[in-house]
Amino acid sequence: MPVMAARTKQYFVRNRIMKNIQNILIGFCAVMMILLTGISCKKKDGGTTPPVIPPVTPPPTPFDINSITDTYANIAPFTYYNQWSVYNVHDPSIKKFGDYYYCYSTDVGYGIDVRAGIQIRKSKDLVEWTFVGWVFDNLPAMGSAYISGQGGTPFNSLWAPYVMKVGTEYRLYYSLSSAVSRLSVIGLATATAPEGPWTEKGLVVTSSNGPVTQTNAIDPTVVVTPAGDYWMYYGSAYDGIYTLKLNPTTGLALTNGDKGVRIAQRGFTGSTINGNIEGADVIYNETLGKYFIFIAYDWLETKYNVRVGRGDNPQGPFYDFNNVDINTVQDHGPMIVAPYQFQGHGGWQGVSHCTVFKDDAGQYYIAHQGRPGVNKYFMDLHVRKIFWMDNGWPVASPERYAWEDNASVARDSITGQWERIKLDYHVVPGFSNEQTSPDFQVSTNMTIDAGGTINGTAGTWTYTAPWLQLNWSTGSIEKVFVQKGRDWENKKNTYVFTGLNEAGTAIWGKKK
Repeated sequence: MPVMAARTKQYFVRNRIMKNIQNILIGFCAVMMILLTGISCKKKDGGTTPPVIPPVTPPPTPFDINSITDTYANIAPFTYYNQWSVYNVHDPSIKKFGDYYYCYSTDVGYGIDVRAGIQIRKSKDLVEWTFVGWVFDNLPAMGSAYISGQGGTPFNSLWAPYVMKVGTEYRLYYSLSSAVSRLSVIGLATATAPEGPWTEKGLVVTSSNGPVTQTNAIDPTVVVTPAGDYWMYYGSAYDGIYTLKLNPTTGLALTNGDKGVRIAQRGFTGSTINGNIEGADVIYNETLGKYFIFIAYDWLETKYNVRVGRGDNPQGPFYDFNNVDINTVQDHGPMIVAPYQFQGHGGWQGVSHCTVFKDDAGQYYIAHQGRPGVNKYFMDLHVRKIFWMDNGWPVASPERYAWEDNASVARDSITGQWERIKLDYHVVPGFSNEQTSPDFQVSTNMTIDAGGTINGTAGTWTYTAPWLQLNWSTGSIEKVFVQKGRDWENKKNTYVFTGLNEAGTAIWGKKK
């Protein structure tokens, strides 16, 4: 009995210890669950109910800039529109509203018909873009009614929008055309938020296939003067680029039925026009106190390039690099973006119909579509920095923007092997049937020697950051802005330069 009693006592002591340990563990569990999930362990029928633990959401995949490709056949079908990002973009209009840059663009897709409505994308950094929807669910009723009323059938797509903010109102100007020559319309829609919903407000300007001389009513852009005047610029082919004064309150034409006046046109070779003129964008540079007009020249699939004029007044005249009125019958420069090809790459063509805008720090950008040389039917959004020469002309980076800052480049980083492109131009009169070649401006090798020479004996150079001056033995002088940049062709960081020579020809460079 004494032995049995001892064992019984040990049993109860051990059992009590185990119970105490169990209670301690249960209590620990409750405390931990309260701390971690806010859900306590509860006893029920002598047991515990397992806590409900929320599912773990994996972190989003970090954006990889190398995922941006030249072609995108795998996601081109409409089913994948939410993955289009920089793809299927044509005739962009970009503005910064709040924390986001918004891009509105033509209804277009590689190898497919897309729904009408004006595509909308947004981005916080101008590199990673998200597709967010459309301006309209269908073709706008007022624009469609005008074309139908003139005996035409509107195309099932909207072209070349322009967006701006006036007070708390967002204004979206759209282009709608038809198969009837010059039967087109520019209309206005408004919203209280950049993603809509949008309400059609009226027709700004129309054109028709009649005897009256007028340009085609597409491709709008608007500039606001320091005095508060609103001027629209529009036009494609026919009679060039027009300007039209708007009513600041309504956003419509100040005078109903006014078509405006011409302020820019192309040159001719014999009786054949040298190519198309369209897609103007106009800005006012407050620092320089001048208006700048950026115009698309030539056929949009191939030779498409950007020309610039400037003036003191929004209604013109605007002047070219040689101080010639761009409303004279000749081609005008400078040409600051054109089809180009760096080594080891198929090149980019169709690089025009631009939008020019700036960020909160005052840095200007130019954006446009680019069509890869390997297949001209793909359309990618290109965004480039703009820099201003000391003579007041803008120049564009040879490479797309990739988060680079504007820090000065050290002199030691200048020397070495470069690729240089001189944006020459060859006139090919006509349109799509004649301008079948992109007229690529192809890079050549250039060595900037540490001793101050170029290619050994081809010239000399001087550098006062950020300006590099190339003094060629031919007598040509090229002043270029040196910047950090991304080598998109080889997927790495590098240095780039952009500028003009004494004749107003653009010069681009990329360090190898």
